Amino acid sequence: MKTKNNRKAYKKKRYIIPILLIAVLFIFRLYLPTLVKNYVNKVLADIPGYYGQVEDIDIALVRGAYKINGMYLNKVNAQTQIPFLDFPKTDISIEWKSLFKGEIVSEIIMMGPKINYVLEDQETDGENPDMDSWTKALTDLVPIKINHFEVHNGKLSFLQEQAEPKIDLHFDNLELTADNLRNVREEKHSLPSPITASAVSIGQGNMSLKGHLNLIKDIPDMDIEFALENTDATALNDFTKHYANINFESGEFNLYSEIAIADGYLKGYMKPLLKNSKLIGKDDNFIETVWEGFVGFFKFALKNQRTDTLATKIPLEGDLNNLEAGVWKTFTNILSNAWVEAFKGVVDDDIEFKDAFNEEE
Repeated sequence: MKTKNNRKAYKKKRYIIPILLIAVLFIFRLYLPTLVKNYVNKVLADIPGYYGQVEDIDIALVRGAYKINGMYLNKVNAQTQIPFLDFPKTDISIEWKSLFKGEIVSEIIMMGPKINYVLEDQETDGENPDMDSWTKALTDLVPIKINHFEVHNGKLSFLQEQAEPKIDLHFDNLELTADNLRNVREEKHSLPSPITASAVSIGQGNMSLKGHLNLIKDIPDMDIEFALENTDATALNDFTKHYANINFESGEFNLYSEIAIADGYLKGYMKPLLKNSKLIGKDDNFIETVWEGFVGFFKFALKNQRTDTLATKIPLEGDLNNLEAGVWKTFTNILSNAWVEAFKGVVDDDIEFKDAFNEEE
């Protein structure tokens, strides 16, 4: 009789332990989103000079992922309520294809992220933390090293709220892909990580970026080409009116650039180009008309009359902590464009990764 009772008690214990374990795991699973949310909010709260929070966290254990919904970040002493970072949806997951190569890395996909650089917020008195503080904090939100990164329908904005009229320079519909950031593949290549991006600028210009990176360095190496083409110059009038007191009645703005960085040394250029531009507007007052006529005179003198373009090439070279544009070289390039030949409306393709190695070293 006693033996039968012992067997029954043993059978009950044998089932109770798994049931309790399942119950604990179930409760833990229910509480996990809250646990992760509290962790993320703590990380955001600890960023020097910034504050932020997330609205919700979704966990997908089956695919080893979690989603951060409604995350924003702003400066503590900001003058406006416009979030510096506004990330509606961010999906962080394990990159399964890299597991077959013996690497445990992650991928991030962001939907509709916005970065708003508000000039008044960045120029406020008090603590002004550098970019490293918040970029490192956001990277710490990912427990596994990032190998693949995507952005869909993003937006980058430069805002000046106190200007009259307000200045809003932006890129919409940003699509960006960066792959192999942890060098899972092509380990012997100097620049193993390809990056591409496209967007639509203010004035319906077409932005494109492509190149290669090596992020496994304190100062990443890179070889990047950038182009902004077919931008309606009149869309820049709020900006040019505020800073130069000129308006475009018509014209097309383009910008081309190449940048190479190797071992912390940078070499490259920026090449702005105006086509078929006319400065004097119909609604300007007398003083504005005189000033725009004065600017227009020098613009006429320094532009290529055959192609009706005003362009210059601004060289960039030096240590990343002491980057300066060559002012005299910029002026001589204006003269070269005016009296010798117009700059071609394409990326020059004359900057390569090897050019960034400091010749003195």
